[in-house]
Amino acid sequence: MYRRDNKVGARGLRPTRRQLRRQPFVCLHACAYPDGTLRLRRQALLSSGKCVSGGRLFLHLDPGHTRRTIAVNGKCFNYQTFFLLKSDLILNEPKGAVRQQQIEADSAGQRLDNYLLKILKGVPKTRIYRGLRKGEFRINKGRVKADYRLVEGDILRIPPLHQPAPSAAPMIPGFWAAQIAQRIVHEDPGLLVINKPSGLAVHGGSGLNYGLIECLRQLRPEDRFLELVHRLDRDTSGLIMVARKPAVLRELHRQLRGEGVDKRYLALVAGRWPKERRIVEAPLQKNIVQSGERMVKVDREGKSAVTGFSIVEQFADATLVEARPITGRTHQIRVHAQFAGHPILGDSKYSDDQAETLARSIGLKRLFLHARSLRFSLPEQPPLQLEAALDDDLEFILKNLRK
Repeated sequence: MYRRDNKVGARGLRPTRRQLRRQPFVCLHACAYPDGTLRLRRQALLSSGKCVSGGRLFLHLDPGHTRRTIAVNGKCFNYQTFFLLKSDLILNEPKGAVRQQQIEADSAGQRLDNYLLKILKGVPKTRIYRGLRKGEFRINKGRVKADYRLVEGDILRIPPLHQPAPSAAPMIPGFWAAQIAQRIVHEDPGLLVINKPSGLAVHGGSGLNYGLIECLRQLRPEDRFLELVHRLDRDTSGLIMVARKPAVLRELHRQLRGEGVDKRYLALVAGRWPKERRIVEAPLQKNIVQSGERMVKVDREGKSAVTGFSIVEQFADATLVEARPITGRTHQIRVHAQFAGHPILGDSKYSDDQAETLARSIGLKRLFLHARSLRFSLPEQPPLQLEAALDDDLEFILKNLRK
């Protein structure tokens, strides 16, 4: 099954030319252990081997072909080279049947690479794009590029791939499940609009096992397609759209890139906002690491960002403003408010000592930013205008400020 290379001192065990012609050999570098195992330096598994925890693969050595040596303290770890029959070698991508998959109407118009990334969960992105370049993925038996737009009825060829078993779905606390079920503002066959509570991320990641989208997928298993149309910060409450059909997702993304979706936010900012300050235009640079924390800041090298502000109500030391993001950058409203000299109260990331003191004095324990309205239209449907009232804790703060 395997033969040791005579370069390391073994006696003539290199495969002969005749053997190489009959059966291709694979050369692997390995490290021999005194317990009779061989740790391979390349991830591969032999039919006679065994797999151990941690993803490391081991092969039991045949004592008849192995000269065991033990160094000081029972350790010997000289690297040696072995030749193995390809028929005995099972790589990370085991041989399997080619799959043929027909494209359904819901996926028509989607880019091929995005479709593959969606259906091949766990397969590295680099592996998918390499397969596209080499022609392993085909449409109607022909080679296509990654930007090919799928058509209903297309037959997609998917090569044999190693796809890890899906991990168990995270357990969703009953509190969040009940909250989300009560906060559905709008529902139709293609779209959900949720009044997201503060404190719930829109998706899992960065140490979080779940978010709004994971909660919805468990609450509504009958929905085959649920995807976020846009995002809200974890501490921001208010309206967020979730598409139930790929065509709706693509249409809303197209509108968000232009001016088809009108989004309005309510924010309580420190100080008295000047009436003449209606537009804040400042480029934003994201992923600036400060003390290990990802931040966004105004930077002339950043992307263009524009936010409209208007005064809703003024108080002695604070102002309730309506913010309309004309562009859609990360943390745009929060950073632009700080840039204007009036940070949003309750914002632990983009604030100053004076604003933090004011927030504590009025009993504010969360970010005062709420997505209160959405206005848009979808093809063959009447225009939609949706609103979500402020949460009770924010209304309580305003009521105290009015006294």
